[in-house]
Amino acid sequence: MNTILFDTSLDWQNFLPFTFTRPLSNIRVGILTLSEKWEKLLATKISFLTESYLQKKFLLSIQEDNLFINSAFLPNNELIQSIQNLPKNIILVYQNQIIAYRGKDFDRNDFNKNNSQVIDYQGNITQLKSITDIFTMNGKQIQSDFQLLTKNKISQKITDKYTAIYNEENIFIEEGVNLKACVLNAENGVIYLGKNSVVSEGSIIQGNFALCEGATVNPAGKMRGDTTIGPSCKVGGEISNSVLFGYSNKGHDGFLGNSVLGEWCNLGADTNNSNLKNNYSEVKIWNYLQKKEINTHLQFCGLLMGDHSKAGINTMFNTGTVVGVSSNIYGGNFPTKFIPSLQWGGSDGLVEYELSKALETANKMMERRKLKLSKEEIDIFAYIKAWEGNNL
Repeated sequence: MNTILFDTSLDWQNFLPFTFTRPLSNIRVGILTLSEKWEKLLATKISFLTESYLQKKFLLSIQEDNLFINSAFLPNNELIQSIQNLPKNIILVYQNQIIAYRGKDFDRNDFNKNNSQVIDYQGNITQLKSITDIFTMNGKQIQSDFQLLTKNKISQKITDKYTAIYNEENIFIEEGVNLKACVLNAENGVIYLGKNSVVSEGSIIQGNFALCEGATVNPAGKMRGDTTIGPSCKVGGEISNSVLFGYSNKGHDGFLGNSVLGEWCNLGADTNNSNLKNNYSEVKIWNYLQKKEINTHLQFCGLLMGDHSKAGINTMFNTGTVVGVSSNIYGGNFPTKFIPSLQWGGSDGLVEYELSKALETANKMMERRKLKLSKEEIDIFAYIKAWEGNNL
């Protein structure tokens, strides 16, 4: 059956700045993105129904018989069985939210326009409701993805005699992994080292931890639990309960905790974020949908940074800081807790980052990985600039 993952417009706004540059289903939680989870469990390719400006890059394929699945819901075997058993023109719902629909035509934003029979889902379910769920759910999702990716597979052997291993049965190593004189402690969670990844000398890794394909932990890196380092990232220093989507760098000393970095971000040497307030109160963050700060009801919450944003050396981020797409932050004091997209500056103030210069910087970073911005991605940058100009 033709399978389509859809975003509602409310979810798109609720998960900004990360959904500025991707559908919700391309957010990474655990080892895999949401779309990769669905593709593996359904054994099929999927396409995307999302905001119109993203559709040129993330294509939509409509056929006569389609299975539309809400990107905000994470797959499990019970939910998949209910979705696969859906008759035509039936909507599966949970707490008045559409989980899935089978048919040809579908309105992703208006529940009532589909004029179809509704079935309530009664089983186990996991839903992304808040941007902070990306890191709070990450540990359990690493464990779930670990089981999915390693089922019926044999881990590569650890042959380095100077590497200390604790609870090896919870460690899986793909082909081409390079590790030397490090500590892998999987006593409290699983450790997954993806294809051609590198763990350098003196590094300490605690589970749950995922190092995705082609990613690197630099010498003496301290990787604490519930952390995912996405494909082709380079990391060092101390990282705890954080998710880096891919192609981002935090290569030097400094602390990153309870945080999410999109793709193509770079944190300069000794960049740190606070993830706990001195009075131990709950952290508030900027929410694009509500256009104000909201209470996360979390005691620990760090930095949430959109794609292509950068921080200079010794940058300090306060608890619950949200940074948009392609902003350049620097300076000797804490910048404001909300930094929109395409800004340049820091604690002394922000000025507009010219689109042409932002695109030039993005291309220079991508060229280091033998990639470059596509026409569709350039158009996405322009859309973000216009949208924030009209909505903030």
